[in-house]
Amino acid sequence: MQRRDFLKAAGITAAGLILTPSRPADAGESPSTPPPPTPKPERPMPFTLPPLPYDVSALEPHLSKENLELHHGKHHNAYVVNLNKFVDDKKADGTKTLEELILSAGPGPVFNNAAQIWNHTFYWNSLKPNGGGEPTGELAERIKRDFGSFADFKKQFQDAAVGQFGSGWAWLVVDAGKLKVVKTGNAELPLTAKQTALLTIDVWEHAYYPTYKNLRPKYVETIIEKLLNWEFAAANLAKA
Repeated sequence: MQRRDFLKAAGITAAGLILTPSRPADAGESPSTPPPPTPKPERPMPFTLPPLPYDVSALEPHLSKENLELHHGKHHNAYVVNLNKFVDDKKADGTKTLEELILSAGPGPVFNNAAQIWNHTFYWNSLKPNGGGEPTGELAERIKRDFGSFADFKKQFQDAAVGQFGSGWAWLVVDAGKLKVVKTGNAELPLTAKQTALLTIDVWEHAYYPTYKNLRPKYVETIIEKLLNWEFAAANLAKA
């Protein structure tokens, strides 16, 4: 999915002191004090943390409120903070969109943080309360055409997510007009391979701790069966 998404006191001279002599305050009169300095407006950050598309407890019991508070409020937000620091340090161009920055940054910290902002935002939208089940309409037909059946797709998607060594992502993508399941390591994403992402599952450990502890297969199974947002996937397919 390529969207243009989600989002830079004063001093007193000695002459002034001479021209403005002090005088004793009249009885009952408070000595004059200078007005407080006007606070400088904060420069808006070029990149911001997108809010969750649902309440922080909306995915319970499948993903706990604590899980989302840590994952979204701490991990996802840390990538936003880091990327804005790179902009402040002139190591990243804050006038570019997130997608433009990802495609132009090259390997390294700027790419890693920009891509992780994009990946996490996409992941939150890939989930919804009372999700899961099977898709309908054109998406269902394309899955049957390209995977043989929904069961075959589900196995491929689950195997990719569970089998990704270390940190990374499993994706349902459109690649050259065909639906495929792919997996990427660390911050890598389909955008750099000119693929259109439809859905993703985050398999970094912070995605399923503390709710599932080290049980990645159980987390992946639950995401697919209970939380996948097929409407989001269908909307992405329509734009592919």
